Amino acid sequence: MALANSINGAVRRVPAWPLYLLGAGWMGWQFWLALTGQGKYGVEPINVLEREYGLDALILLVAGLAVTPLRTWAGVNLIKFRRAIGLLAFFFVLAHFLVFALLDVQTLGRVVTEVVKRPYVTVGFIAFLALIPLALTSNNWSIRRMGPVRWRRLHKLVYPAALLGALHFIWLVKGWPLEPFLYMGGLILLLALRLKWSRIREIATTRRGGARTS
Repeated sequence: MALANSINGAVRRVPAWPLYLLGAGWMGWQFWLALTGQGKYGVEPINVLEREYGLDALILLVAGLAVTPLRTWAGVNLIKFRRAIGLLAFFFVLAHFLVFALLDVQTLGRVVTEVVKRPYVTVGFIAFLALIPLALTSNNWSIRRMGPVRWRRLHKLVYPAALLGALHFIWLVKGWPLEPFLYMGGLILLLALRLKWSRIREIATTRRGGARTS
């Protein structure tokens, strides 16, 4: 608990806005590496850039979903950074899609064909569409306009979007590498940690008691 209090005290002194600068800088740096063909971007820069943007988006989705369990189970409060993390995740997904659409397949007809005919592209595109309303409403005006209850209900779309993103990664890679399954497992664990286990146990106990008396 002392460690959590120390972390929370330090976090209170750190603003969230530098995350946007860091995210934009990292995105721009990756684009520059691809443009100049440096390092791992030397052979297939477009494909590598497309995958790196997608992987960054998935990492940010995992990070955003970890905020609530960290507060609930460890007492570490990073809520002030969650909006920035979520928006950065969307922007990296958008960049991932734009590299795919504009630099990889290059025509609208081929984009539609890929989305319709390739299941891994289909689930990735659905995840992208699910994140659009979340990005558009990630502001205080939308919370006031929609009301906190409706706003929170809408933003639960991040759960299926993140899972679909992980599934997209699993289907995308060839063979059976461990990395995409670790992301899927991490997401499932984070979603499980968000469940109200006390309420679940209460319901289960009530049902068992009802079954014994019937």
